[in-house]
Amino acid sequence: MPKPRAIFFGTPELAAVCLRAVFDVADVQLVVSQPDRPSGRGMHVQPTPVKQAALERGVRVIQPTKVRTPDFAAELRAVQADIGVVVAYGRILPLGVLTAPRLGCINVHASLLPKLRGAAPIQWSIINGEPKTGVCLMQMDEGMDTGAVLARRELEIGPQESSGELGMRLAKLGAQALREELPRICRGELVAVPQDHAGATHAPMLEKEHGRIAWSLAAKRIHDLVRGTSPWPGAYTFLDGQRLRIHATRVVSHEAQSKAPGTIVRADAHGIEVACGGGVLAIDELQADGRRRVNAQQFCAGHPGLAGSTLTER
Repeated sequence: MPKPRAIFFGTPELAAVCLRAVFDVADVQLVVSQPDRPSGRGMHVQPTPVKQAALERGVRVIQPTKVRTPDFAAELRAVQADIGVVVAYGRILPLGVLTAPRLGCINVHASLLPKLRGAAPIQWSIINGEPKTGVCLMQMDEGMDTGAVLARRELEIGPQESSGELGMRLAKLGAQALREELPRICRGELVAVPQDHAGATHAPMLEKEHGRIAWSLAAKRIHDLVRGTSPWPGAYTFLDGQRLRIHATRVVSHEAQSKAPGTIVRADAHGIEVACGGGVLAIDELQADGRRRVNAQQFCAGHPGLAGSTLTER
């Protein structure tokens, strides 16, 4: 039986991992990615990771600036694809695009739907302290991640895992699901199960302000914030008006403290420990604005007398 003809929509490296899986089980006729943008130290224009992966296989790539045009939908229909696969494309697709392939479009969504619909499910699963997450293959409709689920895979979230690390594991899990299930979807062998909309939660786009640390929270919640906002937008606090980016932490204690939240209760060769609204949090890696990332011991060496100081929200 010939491979199904597919159109793939995606942009970042997480999506490129899934595209390589689709190459194994489908005849990818066209790849759609966001326009190239400047990146890196020199801010040179770079192709998106999905575009790079497609060009390596000699597949045609288009990068429309607008997706709600009759011409774009007509171009997709002309491909005569069996199915569309959407992974972190970065745009909301209109009905004319979603219905261009014969079987419509499926999305690889990085949560256990109906939990965490929206733009940042990986980050919010960690910030919210979820013990597990996963990926769903979802039949796309015009809603925000509201379509029926065709398949799902689960995994546990590690206690020290950052959103960047979890994202790569979920990308590999999504790629595995596509290899196993995409041919079955195209053969009509899977039943789409409607979501329980009453149980839906949301994962909005992260802003820089989401990384601000409130030391009145419990140590575990702050630890989850640091992990969930790594690598972007990053967690941060202030010491004497200077912003400190907090890259890595550990929960030392869950017990209530006599010191005010934000008080540095220890700063020596063994590290930096901070009193929280509940418990104590150790800072293992941090970075002052304009300086390089260092471990706690290195930071203490350059900031004698740190114990007793207070970390603040501003």
